[in-house]
Amino acid sequence: MSELEIRGLTGGYGLVTVLHGIDLSVPDGQVVAVLGANGAGKTTLLRAISGALGRAKGSIQFDGTELVGLAAEKIARLGICHVPEGRGTFVELTVAENLAIGAWRRRSAAKIRSDAARMYEMFPILGERRGQRAGELSGGEQQMLGVARALMGDPKLLLLDEPSLGLAPLVVRQLYATLGDIVSQLGVSTMVVEQNAQLALGIADTAYLLEVGEIVRSGTAADMQADEAIQRAYLGV
Repeated sequence: MSELEIRGLTGGYGLVTVLHGIDLSVPDGQVVAVLGANGAGKTTLLRAISGALGRAKGSIQFDGTELVGLAAEKIARLGICHVPEGRGTFVELTVAENLAIGAWRRRSAAKIRSDAARMYEMFPILGERRGQRAGELSGGEQQMLGVARALMGDPKLLLLDEPSLGLAPLVVRQLYATLGDIVSQLGVSTMVVEQNAQLALGIADTAYLLEVGEIVRSGTAADMQADEAIQRAYLGV
């Protein structure tokens, strides 16, 4: 089981507290969307989970291991892979080299080759450009590479930070269609934080609404889509 349980999480930067008593769960094999406007604390939440937040209190349990206080490298070794806002690719390295870096904690060369081939099947454009430098890819292609590189780590939990940010609407739809296929095929537990609520809810099982560092609403993705207040504020209905 690869479950994430967050209880009473507070955290921030310096003297500024951004998260205020967050309670949230990501069940094994499910997709959880965290919705909210810019500045709601979504990125800070992911940084707390992945060990990149300097100040965090409360509890973040992953498969029974407490993450609060652990170094980011140790958290990554537990199988938590974070795709940060802005893609986070190594722009001077090729697509193939980026994927190889994603598999840094694995040992089976045969399995790594097999998974790289699988990524090229899931993201055909990356297969076509495997020898090209990441910095030469379009924004959408770099986002796909960021996701593929994270998946090369054979994650138990995938954290996606604003995957639609800065992308054209058609590219965003294509990316989310692929993400939906990936989570369905691989069954990897996933948390996606997004301003584009419609797309995130389309692949999610459950969702949380974050406002000013607090969870103000949660439920199934279907219930959240049907909520009139969320429709008006986040779905453009």
